Amino acid sequence: MSVVAFLAHLFLAAVFVLAAIAKLRDQRGTAEAIAAFGGPKRLATPLAVLLPLVELGVACALLVPPLALAGAATAAVLLAGFTAAIGIALVQGRRPDCHCFGQVASGPIGATTVVRNLILIAVALVGLSDAFAPDFSAVRPELIAVLAVLALVAIEGWLLVNLIRQNGRLLARIEALEQKGAPGAPSPAALRGLPLGTRAPSFQLAGLRGETLTLESLRAADMPVLLTFSDPQCGPCNALMPDIGRWQRDHASRIAIALVSRGTAEANRNKASEHGVRSVLLQKDREIAERYLVTGTPSAVLVAADGTIASALAEGADAIAALVGHATGTPAAVTGTHDNCGAGTMVAGAARLGERAPAVRLPDLGGVMRDLADQREATAVLFWNPSCGFCAQMLEQVKSWEERPAEGAPALLVVSTGTVEANRALGLRSTILLDQQFATARAFGATGTPSTVLVDGEGKIASLVAVGAPAVMSVLAPQRAAV
Repeated sequence: MSVVAFLAHLFLAAVFVLAAIAKLRDQRGTAEAIAAFGGPKRLATPLAVLLPLVELGVACALLVPPLALAGAATAAVLLAGFTAAIGIALVQGRRPDCHCFGQVASGPIGATTVVRNLILIAVALVGLSDAFAPDFSAVRPELIAVLAVLALVAIEGWLLVNLIRQNGRLLARIEALEQKGAPGAPSPAALRGLPLGTRAPSFQLAGLRGETLTLESLRAADMPVLLTFSDPQCGPCNALMPDIGRWQRDHASRIAIALVSRGTAEANRNKASEHGVRSVLLQKDREIAERYLVTGTPSAVLVAADGTIASALAEGADAIAALVGHATGTPAAVTGTHDNCGAGTMVAGAARLGERAPAVRLPDLGGVMRDLADQREATAVLFWNPSCGFCAQMLEQVKSWEERPAEGAPALLVVSTGTVEANRALGLRSTILLDQQFATARAFGATGTPSTVLVDGEGKIASLVAVGAPAVMSVLAPQRAAV
C-alpha cells in the first residue's frame, strides 16, 4: 500500500469514528434524522444504533491491512448512499438536519453537505488506488504511529473548535448580563434576557405550512404575546409540548402563545400536531433566539401588547409555567404539572419599578391593623398560603434566613391567607398579615404563592415580582442565591 493510500484510509477512519461516536451519543437526533430523510419510522430507532456500529466497523477495517481495501470500498458505497439521499431531499425542496456528526455539527443540509461528501468519496477512491497492487511494506510502523497521533490531535482540535462555537453564545450572554448589571439591582435572576420595557425585536418567520408570521401579526389581537423558544432535539422541550398546547387552548382569550423553534417543518409538524400546538415559527438556526438573548431551551419571554419586553427570561419548564400563570392570572398554571419550587422567574408586576407601592393595611395575627407605609426600611412583601405545598417546601429556608439575615437584607412582611392558627403554626418570626381575598397580592401583580416583591424605604417598588422559591430567596438574600 502506498503512503498516499494509507493516509486516505487513516483520514476516512478518523471521520467515520467521529461520526459514529457522535451518533451514538445522540441516538434520538439520529433517529429523527433518519425519519426526516425518508427512512422507515418504525425502524428509525434500531437504525440509529446500527448505522454508527457499521461506521465503526468500516473505520476498523480501514486500519487493518488485510481489510483496508474492503473498508475503503464500503466507505465509498456508504458515502454515495448518503449523498444520494441528501440530493433527493434537496431536489424535493426539503432541508432536514444532516446530523452526520450528532449534535456536535448538526444543521440543515445544503450544497456544502453535498460537496463535503463528494470530497470524502474522492478520498475513498484514492484509498482504492492500490486495489490491484497492494504493497504494505511501503508503510513503516513509525510513520503509522506518528500519523495516528496526528489524526487524534486533529479530531480533538475539531471537537474543541465546535465546542467553543457552542459555548460562544453562552459567553456572549454572560457578557451582556454583566453590562446590564448595576449597583442596587435586585438579583441576577432579574437580568435574564432583554431589559424590561425595551422594544421587543421584530421578526418575520415561516410557519409550518409556509405561511409568514411576524411579531406584529401575533400582537394583532391587542394581547400580550408569550414567545416560547424550543428545539425538536431538546428533551425538556418535547416534554413541555402538551402544556403549550393546553395553554394555547385554555388562555386563547388572554394571551397569544407562539412557539419559536428550529429545524425542518417535518420535524416540528409531527410534534406540534400530536399535542395541538399552533403558531409554530421556524428559525433558520438561532437568529431570533439570539436577538432575545436566549441561550438554552426551553425558554420564554413575555411581550406586552404595546410591543415591549414585559418579563425577564423564563428558563426551564417550571419557570415558563410560572410566567404563564402570571400572564394569565391563573395560579393553577404555576402549580399544575410543574414544581414551581424547583425553579423561579422574575416578572413585571402591576406596579412598575420605581412607582409607589400599592397601599397595604391589614390585620396581623393579633388583630392589630398594620400599614406597609409605616415601614421605614426596605421590606420584602412575601405572599404566602399555609396550605400551599410549594410554600411548605421552602418554609425552612425562610426560617433559616430569619435566623441569620445577611447584612443589608430587607425586613420581611408576610401577607398570607388561612386561619390565625395555621399561620402561627408556621413558626415565622416576621410579622404576618392576613388577606383572605388575596387582593393585596393581585394589587402588586402576584398571581400565586410563594412570591415576593421588594419595597424600598420610600415606599416604592424596588424589584420585579419574584415567583418560586429560588427567585424569592434571591430577593431576600441576593448574595446567597448567586452562590
